[in-house]
Amino acid sequence: MEQGPRDTLPLASRLLLGAIAGVAATVAMTAAMSRMHKRLPPAEQYPLPPREIIERTLPRLEKDDAIQDAATAAHHLYGAAAGALIAASAPEIGVKRGALAGVGIWAASYFGWVPAARILEPAHRHPPRRNALMIAAHLVWGAVTALAIRELADARATALRAGPLDDAAPKN
Repeated sequence: MEQGPRDTLPLASRLLLGAIAGVAATVAMTAAMSRMHKRLPPAEQYPLPPREIIERTLPRLEKDDAIQDAATAAHHLYGAAAGALIAASAPEIGVKRGALAGVGIWAASYFGWVPAARILEPAHRHPPRRNALMIAAHLVWGAVTALAIRELADARATALRAGPLDDAAPKN
């Protein structure tokens, strides 16, 4: 199998690009979550897991703004960490495999470490529509992460490569 441009990147570069891609994908994911959340039946429109996790793990936060900020930050940091791991282990990941990786992260989180840490009930105990929302959001996250890794690596190899600094100001 021929190596692609992302296969040859140093590990530190793959981690960086994956983290950036994971944050960008988390923005897209969060937008999708927000839009789908509004379409849930009123009884299921309670806060989604990023907020629930923060309220369960940081109970000292009392102001709603602080909880919202912590949930937003934690959600994006988790996306960055997951993106970095994907880029480190599969730098040439395609969109379909990226989407599947997103669902894998959902399953590992909501059937794995989150209930094991006694933060939330396992996903099979959540309402089906909320699970569908979260699975769809993770499909978005995984696909966007894969696309962003590719685009960032390609930009690194073209627009950010070494070359003459023709626009540079003259040195004194």
